[in-house]
Amino acid sequence: MSGSPTSGLRAVKLRAPSALFDRPAPPRGVLTSQQGFLRALGGLCVVLLAVLPFIDASRYTMSIATSALIYVMLCMGLNVVVGYAGLLDLGYIAFFAVGAYVSGILTTVVGLPMWAALPATIVCCIVAGIIIGAPTLRLRSDYLAIVTLGFGEIIRITANNLQITGGPSGIHGIPTWSFGGWSFADGLTIGGLEFPQRVLFYYFVAAIVVLVGVIGAGRLAKGKMGRAWKAVRDDEDAAEAMGINTYFAKISAYIIGAVWAGVAGQLMATHLSAISPNSFQFLYSALILMAVVLGGMGSTPGVIIGALFVSLAPELLRDFSEWRFLIFGVLLIVVMLFRPSGLWPATAILPWLKKQRPALPPTAGFATPVPVDEPGGEADARGEEGVSR
Repeated sequence: MSGSPTSGLRAVKLRAPSALFDRPAPPRGVLTSQQGFLRALGGLCVVLLAVLPFIDASRYTMSIATSALIYVMLCMGLNVVVGYAGLLDLGYIAFFAVGAYVSGILTTVVGLPMWAALPATIVCCIVAGIIIGAPTLRLRSDYLAIVTLGFGEIIRITANNLQITGGPSGIHGIPTWSFGGWSFADGLTIGGLEFPQRVLFYYFVAAIVVLVGVIGAGRLAKGKMGRAWKAVRDDEDAAEAMGINTYFAKISAYIIGAVWAGVAGQLMATHLSAISPNSFQFLYSALILMAVVLGGMGSTPGVIIGALFVSLAPELLRDFSEWRFLIFGVLLIVVMLFRPSGLWPATAILPWLKKQRPALPPTAGFATPVPVDEPGGEADARGEEGVSR
């Protein structure tokens, strides 16, 4: 024999069988697909953000809108940690404080412009995420929550006792964004329309939140890293058994969440022009976590709705004076009772899409099967022919 049968089989090129039918293209319409509807809804929200200053550009409205967008940025970062990776973090406000204090120190003490302090803020948040996350992410569930809560308080108490952070008084006189000889404080006139500082900063925050926060976190969740996060969230032991480096997946989610919070902290420091340790208490960590759970963990539109609800509801109820926080708490309890998975959970399907039935594949080229026990069928004919013989 010239060769073994296995050597002959190795020389044969394997070819995948051809498809029996062409798979139909997925629907992309606004009302026929979930993704198309969400894209249209996102485009509408961007249009509303751009139109709002032309409707009401008062200082109060712009201030509330800017704070709400910063909350959206914060909640998107925490959604990566809690919603995607399943890490219960009760000290998330610590990274918010790191971003605010680093940018405040670099702009007031060192004298850097705000845009030059942004890379340093990101680097410091990455280092803080590694320092806090490296020893704590080996823990799980309640133990992780308690340790992260402790780290959040450590950051606040440290800022309260250091001289460079201003101690209990904090840092005041934080400048706005400036580029060369022009800053947001000077305003801008385009086509005869005057845009004051509050409107320009509002546009700036809107662009950061929509482009970086929402789109960036959404794209990360759909990639390889996002699938690893969700596998760790569902079952860490099973994910590790399937070859996923669970520790790297958790710490990467923690670092990305820290960067999102640090950028939001820098924006808040610029917006308020003053920061103090009282602005970074545990209550704010709980409020941000409440927004993520309320909207729907792991859901981008749900987290945005939750952040807007938590940030805007107390302001909308301001007419009720001292009763507004009680009404706010009652509203939260009602939502939790009737929507335990969140206002817009990650597994939500649009109501009109539930009624659509999946399209059946084309049957052209397939032979119609004939039941064996059917009289006159092929098997019956063969049986009669055998008996007659």
